[in-house]
Amino acid sequence: MDVYQIIEKAKRTGKIEKGTNEVTKAIERGTAKLVAYAADVEPKEIVQHIPFLCKEKKILCKEVDSKQKLGIAVGLPVPASSVVVIEAGEAEADIKGLK
Repeated sequence: MDVYQIIEKAKRTGKIEKGTNEVTKAIERGTAKLVAYAADVEPKEIVQHIPFLCKEKKILCKEVDSKQKLGIAVGLPVPASSVVVIEAGEAEADIKGLK
């Protein structure tokens, strides 16, 4: 199962937040279960701090190829630079399987 499918499942059965500001806050609070950020974000500075924060807090972090697909996965009509899973719901086992 890929990151997009896990995010879709978590959106349906758990809780997610979208956008770099919300993602950063969730990481800093320690509520994040999985963080995904898009590789095609321009400028890169928007998301470049995310992997470092995740490593510091020992939170699972994945880079995905497309902000467009990330937006679709969370049900947005626009691209999403980053997404965080707060409550995994039925995606709990899938997230554990990513590690």
